[in-house]
Amino acid sequence: MTGPDRTPALPARSVTLNSGTTIPQLGFGTYKMPPSDTAHLVGTALELGYRHVDTAEMYGNEREVGEAVRDSGLPRDEIFVTSKLDNPHRTPDEARAAFDRTMDDLGLDQVDLFLIHWPLPTVTDYVARWRVLEEVYAEGRARAIGVSNFQVAHLQRLLDEADVVPAVNQVEVQPYLVQDELRAFHAEHGIVTEAWSPLARGKVLDDPVVGQVAARHDRSPAQVVLRWHLQRGDVVIPKASSRARIAENGNLFGFVLSDDDMAAITGLDRGERTGSADPDTFDGVRG
Repeated sequence: MTGPDRTPALPARSVTLNSGTTIPQLGFGTYKMPPSDTAHLVGTALELGYRHVDTAEMYGNEREVGEAVRDSGLPRDEIFVTSKLDNPHRTPDEARAAFDRTMDDLGLDQVDLFLIHWPLPTVTDYVARWRVLEEVYAEGRARAIGVSNFQVAHLQRLLDEADVVPAVNQVEVQPYLVQDELRAFHAEHGIVTEAWSPLARGKVLDDPVVGQVAARHDRSPAQVVLRWHLQRGDVVIPKASSRARIAENGNLFGFVLSDDDMAAITGLDRGERTGSADPDTFDGVRG
């Protein structure tokens, strides 16, 4: 199998958002990454060629992400940084204050993408929170704005009542949850699909179908699943906790899955979420 550490700097593969901003299609996720490890791991990803980092207030590591960006030695405009509005901030005033804190914690004058983390439709007015994001976008403090974990009905309400179409919807997408209906809605309205939990928290890596595709290409199961995401046109943000795995996850551009490979992986869909929350009912409190 191809050795992961021979990966050169990643090729520039990007998607243009409806704001005109370009987002690297492959990013580095930091969910559940301890703050004590974050600066080092993000710095390693940037060293290996990643140019897109995803964080959130909920993750508790925004400060460390900002530290890694500043310490990388890279021009700020070469690194795409995403963060998100946390669930406790449910009024417009709370959302505005939370955005200001995120910017302070990141130590940045501008964030490339800012998302509402969850719609929380049973306990908040997500349109009112969205209008705060429209304000920071108009001010130029966010280069693009979007949402996370929104379903079609939530998005349709934003389209009907708000002024700015979300640039991105970051949702769980993986071979056991391919989200084709939601992705089709995104495509119809110019919203980019971004996949969190792209490897189903590792569950799909032992799937025999994934293993067969990986063997045909002399690649790891993770690599072929991540390549499947890229060829579908989605943005993907895998997390890794070692240099070797970060490099392996970035080594995706020297091979191409066939139509049969793509169909085989897509055919694994069974509507199975690995996240515990249903976006239609989740109230922001995890049990």
